[in-house]
Amino acid sequence: MGVILDSSVLIAAERRKFDLVGLLRAHDDEVFQIAAITASELLHGCARATDAVVRERRIRFVEGIIRDFAVAPFTLAEAREHARLWAGLEIQGQMIGPRDLEIAATALTLGFSMATRNLAEFQRVPGLRLLNVAPFARP
Repeated sequence: MGVILDSSVLIAAERRKFDLVGLLRAHDDEVFQIAAITASELLHGCARATDAVVRERRIRFVEGIIRDFAVAPFTLAEAREHARLWAGLEIQGQMIGPRDLEIAATALTLGFSMATRNLAEFQRVPGLRLLNVAPFARP
């Protein structure tokens, strides 16, 4: 089994608002990955940082994430799942953000659960298993 890490968890970890190491240790029997679009979201955060110190800190963090976790690609299988989810959520009037939809499709295609702090969006996705990350949040 595996877990897709959402950018909300990783951004909180970079800001020291989330115990990522604790999450990984608590689920050491799981394979953790990030979706390709999550890598893009994290790299975007680096590119848009205007403060040099913040930018350098983000780059070190993000490059470490990309090095330490496999990046799940968005292939035709994920595209098919994405289209199915998109249509279903749209018909129900329950759409989620476009990048979140890609992440959910990736997790479902892999048969992985998902670690996110964005429960409001991802709870709408039928069949998506969400990992409880609340115990790892920091004030």
